[in-house]
Amino acid sequence: MKITLISTSSRKSSNSLRFINYVRHLLTAGGQHEVSVVTFEHYDIPFVGQGSVKPDQLTPFQQELTSAWEEADLVLFAMPEYNWTAPPQATNAIHQLGGPSFKHLFENKVFAMVGISNGRGGRQPALDMTTVMNKIISFTNSYSIVSPKLYESHETDKNLDENGQFIGHEVYERTVNAFLTYTLNVANRWLAPTLVEK
Repeated sequence: MKITLISTSSRKSSNSLRFINYVRHLLTAGGQHEVSVVTFEHYDIPFVGQGSVKPDQLTPFQQELTSAWEEADLVLFAMPEYNWTAPPQATNAIHQLGGPSFKHLFENKVFAMVGISNGRGGRQPALDMTTVMNKIISFTNSYSIVSPKLYESHETDKNLDENGQFIGHEVYERTVNAFLTYTLNVANRWLAPTLVEK
């Protein structure tokens, strides 16, 4: 399966990137998946009302993001929790790409949402992004799904080091693996060939 992992924090060496690197290690360990990573460190998508993203004028970051997203079967977003909500860069990216020019990004995909916290949080940014993503899937009449199982990465900096290596509590390790197993099962079911009656 082709999987794209997106860290939506623009901070260098962020906790979101720690989580994404940890997940990359887990997914590539068995050699069954082709995994790419995109970080928002060089984010340059204009905010809604201040410009738009044009397919024929993509910046290097925009090209990296849309290419990795387009090629993926499963797209996982990791979002830091800022004041109990998702970062504006994350939802803005979905708003800007959620139109006819980029409709292909929302076709035949499975999306998964993870909220990242230093403390005991992370649920709200995952819920925020789920709402926005479901709205765009519906608006563009696309055939994709957001996996219903969210993950809240609690005390991320205590469980993962700067390189995304696990250093924490066994409950964290167990719950991340359970989340990935569930998400991959949803993706396998959703992406399986189906007969459509006409």
